[in-house]
Amino acid sequence: MSDRLTVLKTYKLYVGGKFPRSESGRVYEVNDSKGRWLANAPLASRKDARDAVVAARKAFGGWSGATAYNRGQVLYRVAEMLEGRKDQFVREVRDAEGISKSEAAAQVDAAIDRWVWYAGWTDKIAQVMGGANPVAGPFFNLSTPEPTGVVTVVAPQESSFLGLVSALAPVIATGNTAVVIASERFPLPALSLGEVLATSDVPGGVVNILTGKTAEIAAPLAAHQDVNAIDLTGADAGLARELEVAAADNLKRVLRPQAVDFSADPGTHRLTAFLETKTVWHPTGSLGASGSAY
Repeated sequence: MSDRLTVLKTYKLYVGGKFPRSESGRVYEVNDSKGRWLANAPLASRKDARDAVVAARKAFGGWSGATAYNRGQVLYRVAEMLEGRKDQFVREVRDAEGISKSEAAAQVDAAIDRWVWYAGWTDKIAQVMGGANPVAGPFFNLSTPEPTGVVTVVAPQESSFLGLVSALAPVIATGNTAVVIASERFPLPALSLGEVLATSDVPGGVVNILTGKTAEIAAPLAAHQDVNAIDLTGADAGLARELEVAAADNLKRVLRPQAVDFSADPGTHRLTAFLETKTVWHPTGSLGASGSAY
């Protein structure tokens, strides 16, 4: 922050492509690794969580209906904008996680590369997950992956930017929309990502970012009947168990928390975690008197 701006910034939520204040009007202090006050972040309420789900559901039709190639272009544009604001993210990651500037820069570089990597998968995952199935009968049988719907992402608590990108990017790359609960201790990189998304080509509502007490926000989202899946990466064991039980009420897909090295090759398991497979049968037709078929 510039030394001229002596009043600490108070961030807002990112919901539906806009920046509303928390419905509760509450904020909390965000401190760096040495306890110095950095900024104020909004304390999202249950009402904010419900509003985020409404925005995500509204955006789902257009985002999932866009061509995979177009989604890849849109996500690549986000990576370009992240590169342009790299210095800001390096500073925020350094302050939040108490690491050196060079280590923070390496994490931000890895996060941008990870975003590009997932952007490249948008028009390729269907070839990996879908295809023509051999069946005994005069039919075409084709399987194709489709997005699950609205996904709640409990972002990693300690990896404020690389972990966040690693959890969020595959969700939206495959056509889902997301409600993200940012790291409770280190929310500023997530809030800054919202500022990037707001000025990018990502339609409003595709990504919604909430900050505050993770357990307080996650509970109503896990029980919400219009949320289709939940990623528990950032939940501890006790909270994860509670959220799994709540998620079972409408048979949400659940990605359970596990130890993750976010700097390692991510593979495709996060891309496939929130996809459904649609299989279509179609009768073949006969060509001429010979009875040959296509």
